[in-house]
Amino acid sequence: MKKTALSLLLVTLALGARAAEPIKLGEYASLTGKEAGFGQTSHQGIVLAIEEINAAGGVLGRPLELVAEDNQTKPGESATAVKKLISRDKVVALIGEVSSGRSLEAAPIAQQAKIPMVAPAATNPKVTQTGSYIFRVCFIDPFQGTVMAKFAKEDLKARKVAILSSVSNAYSLGLAKFFKETFIPAGGEVVTEKNFSEGDKDFRAQLTAVKAAGADAVFVPGYYTECALIVRQARDLGLTMPFFGGDGWEDEQLLKIGGEALNGCYYSTHFSAENTDPVVAAFTAKYKARWNGESPGAFSALGYDAVYVLADALKRAGATDGPKLRAALAATKAFPGVTGVTTIDKDRNATKSATIIALKDGKATFFKTVAP
Repeated sequence: MKKTALSLLLVTLALGARAAEPIKLGEYASLTGKEAGFGQTSHQGIVLAIEEINAAGGVLGRPLELVAEDNQTKPGESATAVKKLISRDKVVALIGEVSSGRSLEAAPIAQQAKIPMVAPAATNPKVTQTGSYIFRVCFIDPFQGTVMAKFAKEDLKARKVAILSSVSNAYSLGLAKFFKETFIPAGGEVVTEKNFSEGDKDFRAQLTAVKAAGADAVFVPGYYTECALIVRQARDLGLTMPFFGGDGWEDEQLLKIGGEALNGCYYSTHFSAENTDPVVAAFTAKYKARWNGESPGAFSALGYDAVYVLADALKRAGATDGPKLRAALAATKAFPGVTGVTTIDKDRNATKSATIIALKDGKATFFKTVAP
């Protein structure tokens, strides 16, 4: 073969190799640690979506590659993980986090680097307020707080509510605030409000105050470990009223920790595998087949939708650079997903319905859907 022809062949092969280089997406999540249930289920949804997209030919003629970092559910680790993903791994976008607090750690770094970030389930309004490169595919806490305030009055028929919230959790404090802003003007009364911290295991002092206050129901906008322990200890103290919370309750560990004590409790979330919608049914079947019969939860579904929203934006942008991808994400309208139809509003939030889950007979069952 002539030298010129060989050179042309090598150039052609090199161009082909570059064209097939993967598009790197970075994920930072709690894959280990106290809240690993959140990160692991979201991760499984993300992995399934990427596998499906790659099997269908990828995006822009290139496969997607997931680079995942474990923040170990530790403060500060999300910022470290995101810095690595951006500077070392050269990801074009970030997926994460489920937790609002950990999303708030990472968001300023993504914003400064002009790397779009899509949070699957971080519901605190402050997350997207960080800047124009920060998005989410879930509803936000003002909507969730309003939903649960109306649910307390209309479904639980509660007039007097006690609130137990975590002082170390932006999600918990925000949800408590938005709940009160709807419940009190509607004629409800918050008879006592007590605090706890992440990692606490003894809630008897707070629950004794709840018992003395004569609450009809108790709102606990926290994460599943503490919420399950709170309800168990409440039942031991003779409190029989319903406890209810937000999507922080969403994990299979909730029932494993709380057991039968959780009967008669409720929480709001983003998705139910019991939904008979064909799109949901198809996703549930694929998820079970991929993950050894495990049923998908809300964070699995939101992780899955986050990848597909990103893939759709990449296709419309026709490129992977930050500003073009950011603009395409901001223009997302009526994108059909397994958690509902996603439209990104001017504040980079998704407008979504909420699902209410009832806990009974040791199971989490679909109760109702509440539209925005």
